Amino acid sequence: MKRRILMGAAALSLILPAGMALAQDLPPLEAKDSYKVGFAQTESNNPWRIAQTKSFQDTAATCGWELVLTDAGGSAAKQVADVDSMIAQGIDVLFLPPREESPLIPAVMRAKGAGIPTFLVDRSVDPNVAQAGRDYVSFLGSDFIDQGGRAAGWLTENFKGDKGVIIELEGTTGSSPANDRKKGFDDAIAGDSRFSIVASRSGDFARDEGRKVMETLLQAHPDVNVVYAHNDEMAIGAIQALEAAGRKPGEDVTIVSVDGTRDALQAIIDGKMGVTVESSPFFGPLACDTMKKYAAGETITPWVKVEDRIFTKENAAEHIGEAY
Repeated sequence: MKRRILMGAAALSLILPAGMALAQDLPPLEAKDSYKVGFAQTESNNPWRIAQTKSFQDTAATCGWELVLTDAGGSAAKQVADVDSMIAQGIDVLFLPPREESPLIPAVMRAKGAGIPTFLVDRSVDPNVAQAGRDYVSFLGSDFIDQGGRAAGWLTENFKGDKGVIIELEGTTGSSPANDRKKGFDDAIAGDSRFSIVASRSGDFARDEGRKVMETLLQAHPDVNVVYAHNDEMAIGAIQALEAAGRKPGEDVTIVSVDGTRDALQAIIDGKMGVTVESSPFFGPLACDTMKKYAAGETITPWVKVEDRIFTKENAAEHIGEAY
């Protein structure tokens, strides 16, 4: 169900309006029955990444892919080396979720130089240096700024207190979702005088790191009553830290987050989390569909945008069965 939703929402934005031509210097892709496809994963330390990898593996069996899969283990340098290895192996297509915006740009450029069409998946690179439609075909993913803004919008509408003291748990430093989810949330919150962000620190999108950072920040800011986490794993870690300190998430601390994992939806059902904005990991079918359209000569938009839902106490129980 969730994979069909992802494909259906994104398919609306696959094709450019008439008259907008494909960049002349992008590598072409021959239409054929099978492809050697590279997928250079960032890490496999959380449910989101594991679900994304499985989506590519499942799709390989139905899309005619010989999948070359790597795991960078949370290292941008290792991910660059993984891409270089794939280029040397002669892949036809590269799908890449760049761990950070800048370090992966040389790998993207080398793939282009080797004549390999590259699609960035779920994360992007610095647009001031490398651009979709020129240096790589397209970015397949969500609007991270909008995700942060929607989390802030829910908070401002549902917060019952007079003063919101916010701790923000940021994602991987230098990554596009961390940068954009911060901007979207911070800009939206700035318009409401009830709220102040007293601390903002990276938890690297990891549950245990989010817990540790929350423990430290809670000592410095014991009056915190709102936590905004850039992903659900850090939000769950923050809940663990708050409970260990005798606080009551969902009662004296409002938790808002992004991703839509099963654990987050359960936390909403249990009354410990207020909201999570969806960011689906099921990119395999969308990657297959987009690649085939490109091989057929159709023009792909620089951004194949995925539309995200929002989960609250009103609908979490309805959707937890399809969560990962």
